[in-house]
Amino acid sequence: MTQTQSQSRYPQLVLLVMIVFFVISFITNILNSIIVAVKDSFDLSLSAAGFLPFSFFIAYAVMSIPAGFLAERFSSRSLLSWSFAVIVMGCFSFVLNPTYPYFLGTLFVLGLCMAILQVIINPMLRFAGGEEHFAFNSVLAQVVFGGASFLSPWLYMELVKEQTYDLVAVLLPGWIPENLPWLSLYVFFALMALIILGVIWMIPFPKVEQSKEEQIGAISAYKELLMNRWAYLFFLGIFAYVGFEQGVGNWMAEYLRAHHHFTDDTIGTATVSYFWAMLTVGSLIGLLLLKLFDSKKVLLLSSFATIVFLLSSLYGSAKWALVGFPAIGFCISVMWSIIFSLGLNSVKHHHGALSGILCTGIAGGAIWPLIVGFLGDLIPLQFAMTVLLLPLFYILSIGIWAKPLIRNKTIR
Repeated sequence: MTQTQSQSRYPQLVLLVMIVFFVISFITNILNSIIVAVKDSFDLSLSAAGFLPFSFFIAYAVMSIPAGFLAERFSSRSLLSWSFAVIVMGCFSFVLNPTYPYFLGTLFVLGLCMAILQVIINPMLRFAGGEEHFAFNSVLAQVVFGGASFLSPWLYMELVKEQTYDLVAVLLPGWIPENLPWLSLYVFFALMALIILGVIWMIPFPKVEQSKEEQIGAISAYKELLMNRWAYLFFLGIFAYVGFEQGVGNWMAEYLRAHHHFTDDTIGTATVSYFWAMLTVGSLIGLLLLKLFDSKKVLLLSSFATIVFLLSSLYGSAKWALVGFPAIGFCISVMWSIIFSLGLNSVKHHHGALSGILCTGIAGGAIWPLIVGFLGDLIPLQFAMTVLLLPLFYILSIGIWAKPLIRNKTIR
């Protein structure tokens, strides 16, 4: 990036990036809220329901690294435009063909788009807001991300109300079957993406020349990293974190219904919302902790607390479960940023390429919820979700064996 560019500020692009973060969160984490309804609508087993998040998150394994090469070849405007255009077409086509197999395909396509967007918007945020404001803007983006995840369950609950469905039926006659009221969410997503697509073409995009540290990396960089054990260890860390986050997020509502007999869907959906709200609050408090303590110690503390809350939520009373699951969201809020930063600070070169490898670990959100689903068909879901201790123990271990070349700066 040239000196002139680094001094420039593009608030319209910063705002656009925040909107994109909101959309990514909304579309990604709505599955946590609707998985029970989808399971009932299509009469699915827990295993079949587990393939829903699998189809979405496995796309990150397929697209994260190729998206990096695309980002070097095409402009941000072009990739953003194509991604949102595909989101519009994917959502509308699913609404017109609301079947379980088609939903799996739609989720995979949406996951591909989310992977591309994730790769594009972080360098864009660094450029548009200025390098010196990148840390602040990144935290702001996390707050926006968590806020969208908090709001999406409430939108779902509003759309499935009888009076809201009646209004949708008038506006979109014949589009939303009476037994699939949650389908209107994907009409909302399509319209939202269509509006953003128009905004992308309305605002000016400055020409960006990426510096070496901002580039995703050439093939030689990936070859070198594949010889580095830290790349594998921290890839597994991201794999474990996203797997745990989505494993809890996707199955807590079904667990509350199956184990504690909360037949009112609003209770499970509200708990999902509070889970994401507490994750947002925790990320802000985590900033303070990281200014006071070494990140490895914060990771150890948060991992240990998460283990306690997971076990108490699964094996305690119903009342405690309603408190424990949101508390898990609070405790895990710092894990993503700590694992990612420890990974980047553990190697000297090729941070762009390493970021692509670490983002591929988001595919953990595909595997661990699926494992819980398969086990849930064989044993009570209470015991099936206990398997999520495995990725949690791995995250705990990172706080012990990580040896970053650069430690986080504290006020001490």
